[in-house]
Amino acid sequence: MPTPSPARMHDVTVVANEPIAEGVYALTISASALAQALVPGQFVNIAVPGNAMSLLRVPLSYERANVREGTVEIWYAVVGDGTRRLAQMQPGDTTDLLGPGGHGWTIPAGCKRALLVAGGIGVPPVLCLARELAAQGIAFDVSMGATTFATMVGMEEFRELGAGTVAVCTDDGSMGHHGFCTEPAEELLAAHSYDYVATCGPEPMMAKVAAAAAQAGAYCEASLERMMSCGFGACSTCAVETTSGMKGACMCGPVFNAEEVVW
Repeated sequence: MPTPSPARMHDVTVVANEPIAEGVYALTISASALAQALVPGQFVNIAVPGNAMSLLRVPLSYERANVREGTVEIWYAVVGDGTRRLAQMQPGDTTDLLGPGGHGWTIPAGCKRALLVAGGIGVPPVLCLARELAAQGIAFDVSMGATTFATMVGMEEFRELGAGTVAVCTDDGSMGHHGFCTEPAEELLAAHSYDYVATCGPEPMMAKVAAAAAQAGAYCEASLERMMSCGFGACSTCAVETTSGMKGACMCGPVFNAEEVVW
């Protein structure tokens, strides 16, 4: 377990908190020091007021950090008590969070083309990586999926960043390919030569992407979701089984070399 943790406490103020899709919100917070410290793929552990019985923070990845404005934007799905309370926070509300947490994406040296595969609320950290790829002038393609069109986020943002291909998939066929985003991803891997594959979403999806990338000989990273109760390596609730033993996602991840994960 690496030490010390890069995470620090930050007092934050809500700037905006609005729905952007069915059950998905975009939270913008004012946190100048945090915006300067975050790198793509890291996460924050935010305290959500409203329930004195709830002691745990909510771990969330971020979609973008604006250093000039001192803001951080976080996209999240409302799936439980913590995120329901988070969705009720209004501009001007204050809280605190622990961040930046963990290990982010590592773009290989000399990377010329990347494939990004994102499912559901796995889109935000992948979109954050896309912004970095675009800034470095690295070409990238995207395969993205959602259960239905109403819950999909990030499609236009990927296109605006200059993605060569944005393959859109929905489980119910309401938009794009009727099926999982692993299917177009496999087709793209067969058709093009990629130096880097990055994925975030449901674990079975990421396992399939990792296997396809390995077969194609492309370096792959996966951002894993775990319950990061403390966020700095003390509680061991976010363990990931790897080829070199159990590792905490909050310190060694959430981004891992996909070949090292025991899927």
